[in-house]
Amino acid sequence: MSSYRDTLYYIFRGGPPDAGIPARVRAEIRSNEATSERLIGWVQLGLVLFFSSLYAIAPRAEGSAGFNFVPIALGIYFLFTVLRLFLSYRFELPNWYLLVSIGVDMALLVGLIFSFHIQYGQHPTFYLKTPTLMYVFIFIALRALRFDPRFVLTTGLAAVAGWLGLVFYAVLADMDHMRVTRNYVEYLTGNTILIGAELDKTMVIFAVTIILSVALYRGRSMLFEATRDHAAAMDLRRFFAPEVAASITGADTQLQAGEGNLREAAILYADIRSFTATSAGLPPETVLAVLAEYQNLVVEVINQEGGRVDKFLGDGILATFGAIQPSTTFAADALRAATRLIETVDAGQHRFSAAGWPGSLRVGTAVAAGKVTAGVIGSKSRLEFTVIGDAVNRAAKLEDANKAQHTKALTDRATWELARAQGLQVPLIEERPGANVAGIPQPLDLVVLAH
Repeated sequence: MSSYRDTLYYIFRGGPPDAGIPARVRAEIRSNEATSERLIGWVQLGLVLFFSSLYAIAPRAEGSAGFNFVPIALGIYFLFTVLRLFLSYRFELPNWYLLVSIGVDMALLVGLIFSFHIQYGQHPTFYLKTPTLMYVFIFIALRALRFDPRFVLTTGLAAVAGWLGLVFYAVLADMDHMRVTRNYVEYLTGNTILIGAELDKTMVIFAVTIILSVALYRGRSMLFEATRDHAAAMDLRRFFAPEVAASITGADTQLQAGEGNLREAAILYADIRSFTATSAGLPPETVLAVLAEYQNLVVEVINQEGGRVDKFLGDGILATFGAIQPSTTFAADALRAATRLIETVDAGQHRFSAAGWPGSLRVGTAVAAGKVTAGVIGSKSRLEFTVIGDAVNRAAKLEDANKAQHTKALTDRATWELARAQGLQVPLIEERPGANVAGIPQPLDLVVLAH
C-alpha cells in the first residue's frame, strides 16, 4: 500500500522532491519554468495567428449553411493567449492558472469540433471525422516545453475526456436510429460511428500523453541534477581560477591526486605586515571587512595582469602566472603585478581606514620564476589544485626577506632578466647582489621593485 501511495505522490508532485536542493537552485529552476511558460505563450500566439491567417485566405467550404463558430473561437483564444502572455511577464503564473489555461485550451478545441455538426447541419457523428482533433497533439506537446510532466498529463487526460464526451454525445444523440456500425466503408462514407476507430483515436491520445509524461518524469530528475551541478560549477568558479574550474568540471575522467603538468611560471606572494598583531585588537567583522577591501584590490590587479590567485593564506595571497595556462610573458606580467599591487594598496589607504583599520596598511610582495609543477594533490576524499617547485619556495622566502631588506617588493636577478627579455619596461630601482635570504642556502642577487 505504501508503494502505491509513494507512486501517486511522486506523480502528483511532478517527479523527485526538491527537498535538499538549495533555495538558489530552486529559484533557478522556477526561473527556467517561467521562461518556458512565456515560450509556450509565444508559440500559442504564433499558432493562433497562423491559423487565423490561413482561415482568412482559405475558400469557404461548401455546405456550411449553419452558424460558423470558427472566427469566434479563434478570437476568444487570441484574447486569452495575449492575456496569458502578458501576465507571464508580470509575475510567475500559479499552478491553478495554468490548469485553467489547459481547461480553456481543451474547451475551445472540443467546442470547435462540436460546432461543426451545427454549422454543416449534420448529425453529431459528422464531427467525429474532422481532422481538427489532430491539434490536440500540439497542445500536449506544447506543455512538454515546461518540463513539468503534470501539465502534460493533465492536458492529455483533458483531451481524452473531451473526446470521449464527444463520442458519447454522438452515440446517444439519436436513440431512434442506430448509428453504430462495424462496416468501415459505411463509417467513412456516412454519418455512422465505428467504435473501434474512436477507441483507436482515444488510445493514441492517451499513449502519446503517457509516453511524454514518463519521458518528462525521467527528464525532470535529470533537470534537477543538471541545475544543481550547474550551480555547483558556477560556485566552483568563485573558489578557483576560471581555467582550474573548467578543468575540473570539464574533465573526461575523475581527477586524482598526483595529476599535473610541469610549467615555466612565475609565483607572486603578497602579505600584510603586522596583520596578526593588529587584528588581535579589532572586532572580527572589522578584520574581515579590511581583508575584503584588500583582497578585492589585489585580486583585480593580479587578474588584469594575467595572473590567477592560487589560494588565500589568511592575510597572504599566492598567485601564479603561466602555471595554469602557458604564457610567454609570465615573468613580465608577475613583476608588473607586483609593482602595481604596491601602488594600488598605497592609493587605497582611505578604503582600509573606512573599513576600520588603524593607521596605514602595509604590504610586502615578491616574485620568483622557474619550473613549477601545477596539479592536483590531496587524498581520496579531499583534493586541492596547487603549484609546487623551487620558484614557489623562493617567492615565499623573498617575500619574507622584505622585512630584513626594508623593502616592499623584491625579486631575484634571474627573474628580473627573464622579465626584461619578455618585454618588461619597468625601470630598475636598485640591485642588492649577494644578499643572504633566510631559508635559501646560497646568496641571491636581489632586485628591489618597491621601497
